[in-house]
Amino acid sequence: MSLKNKLNRMKPHLSGKNLEKEELKRPDTKIEAQRQIPYLDLWQDNNVTVYWSDQEYCLIREVRFPLSFWQGKYQLGDCINAVEAWNKSSYSHPLSSKGHSVEDLFFFDTETTGLRGVGSTIFMLGYARFTAEEVIVRQHILTQPGFEVPLYMSFLENVDYSTLVTYNGKSFDWPQVKSRHTLIREHVPKLPETGHFDLYHASRRLWKHKMKSVKLTEVERHILEFERSDDLPGYLAPAIFFDFIERNHPEGMLKVLDHNEKDILSLISLYTHLTFQLLGQDKLQTSSESLEAGKWYRYTGDFEASSTHINEAYTKDPLNSKAVHALAFELKRNGSLTRAVELWLKVTENGEPREKREAALELAKVYEHKLKDYAQAVYYANMALKCAEDDYAFRKSSKEILRKQTEHRIQRLSRKYKAEY
Repeated sequence: MSLKNKLNRMKPHLSGKNLEKEELKRPDTKIEAQRQIPYLDLWQDNNVTVYWSDQEYCLIREVRFPLSFWQGKYQLGDCINAVEAWNKSSYSHPLSSKGHSVEDLFFFDTETTGLRGVGSTIFMLGYARFTAEEVIVRQHILTQPGFEVPLYMSFLENVDYSTLVTYNGKSFDWPQVKSRHTLIREHVPKLPETGHFDLYHASRRLWKHKMKSVKLTEVERHILEFERSDDLPGYLAPAIFFDFIERNHPEGMLKVLDHNEKDILSLISLYTHLTFQLLGQDKLQTSSESLEAGKWYRYTGDFEASSTHINEAYTKDPLNSKAVHALAFELKRNGSLTRAVELWLKVTENGEPREKREAALELAKVYEHKLKDYAQAVYYANMALKCAEDDYAFRKSSKEILRKQTEHRIQRLSRKYKAEY
């Protein structure tokens, strides 16, 4: 049966009603619990316990990993060094954990039915926390669509954290949690206020120049050097959950748990790697990565960090025209105009169309306003216009605006040149 047919068949379950199941009564003894919960022995063999709330229950899996456990190119314990590095750094950045310990971080991921709107259901809440000796991964499992109270009760009553670490969680996971929590908020604890490190957006900023997709599995493969083996494709998780609701057998859900666990552990390694990149402590960091980190710092307003990374990008690869162009802007901002002109001249010879256009415009401004060389200013204004015309990626509307501005500049420069001679 196709995934689409399975999803359609299981839609009635999303309402929270399951007429084919008898309502479970809270057991008085462990023996009675054995009889009422299907395949409990198999669940227990896989580190799963039962959490009851009145007559409803969820399942909780707990697995512990030593700090020496490798997830890709990093041990889990390397994250401790990453947090300590932020605490020693003077840099200001949205991913900085300065003022926190590693125990404050909450590496969080969910599994959902994949549907939007009222029918969307979170059926697994997974997270990892550090202790002094190990990393603990806990996964809270919804056993029936109507049993969300024990799911969120078990999740919230023992959770103490100040900062979420997710992958696209700011846009998806946490809003989903808030939405479902609203429906049962009278029965469960409040959601805590929290900070948020979204590593998806960080990955896009640093690696979109070299990766077509920054899905977590792609980042694992190309950045963290971690290749999943025998892993469940994430898009199958909803169908497996619906099958679990129908048959109760945990076989498929155990594979979803394993998939979710890998996601969570990769968040730890990815936060470690991003930290070392942003603090310039990754010895294998490329010129392009240093440049993207510098541009991010510039966007956030930390110009000292931005300048350091952009200089590093140029030092690593003086032929990287993007790094040359960015460094020229840094030098101009710092008053080193002569050196900035030297670099922009290189960009006009070897840069990509956009960089050539911007460099030519900057040179036109410098030659007009600073050096008073109007002939050179006209030359580079014309070069900027030609670069714009040759750049097929440059939007037509923007090209027209630049054309009018440049023509106006050339007319002004011509008048100045005539007045001088």
